[in-house]
Amino acid sequence: MDTKEVVKIRAFRAMDDVASSRKFVEGHQRVLGAHGVTKVTSLNVDWISNPGVFVIMVESQDGKKVYGGARVHVAGGSQRLPIEEATGRMDPKVYSLVEEQSKTGTGELCGLWNSIEVAGLGIGSFFPTRAGVVICEQIGINSLFALCAPYTVRWAERVGCRIVTEVGNEGTFYYPKLDLLATAVLLRDAQNVETARPSERSKIQQLREAPVQRLVEHAPGRKLEVLIDYDLYLPSAKKGEFINPVLPPITHEEKYPAL
Repeated sequence: MDTKEVVKIRAFRAMDDVASSRKFVEGHQRVLGAHGVTKVTSLNVDWISNPGVFVIMVESQDGKKVYGGARVHVAGGSQRLPIEEATGRMDPKVYSLVEEQSKTGTGELCGLWNSIEVAGLGIGSFFPTRAGVVICEQIGINSLFALCAPYTVRWAERVGCRIVTEVGNEGTFYYPKLDLLATAVLLRDAQNVETARPSERSKIQQLREAPVQRLVEHAPGRKLEVLIDYDLYLPSAKKGEFINPVLPPITHEEKYPAL
């Protein structure tokens, strides 16, 4: 991929663009399959009809190629957060933590992936992570969880996330396979992002003020330049839509693993 090529990063509510949501799923499935991962909560396609799911799509300017992206699942939609489904049986404290954060609106950045074509440019991992934080302002949620692979923890920390040491083994879980480690992180102030690096906080604010714009971006730690057309405007988002939602009760099967 030519780094002078313009890449598009756009955000939309999943159920507002079902066709693009399905393209996102297909690309994610191919990437995970290539790494031998076939059982992961992010591959559950029921989220396409969940009103609390917003997709961040990284694609070619003409929309014909999907390079990667991520999703923001909001507590109070039609599903539990993926982090609850993935780790709740390993540590039930995850459920109570999500419930507490949901009082002021919470969600989860999940389904992060990128194709081989953009590997190493940060396009499929870091920039969607930043975009996920950007759209929290439009959605009106005050915190954001993520379950990170080892190589994405640093991206989450750049935008202000911190490891949730009170769950799992100091924040880590063996997921989605016993030989893979995932780390639970949480951005506790997704509106002001005070814990983000100053440069990241400035960029997040810039994109919130003008969610549709073209920027010359530099992948962290690299000298490569990428032109990105951002379209992070969510016309159907309503602030307060997911504040203090009525969450489904935790079942015995969800809280306690099978003996």
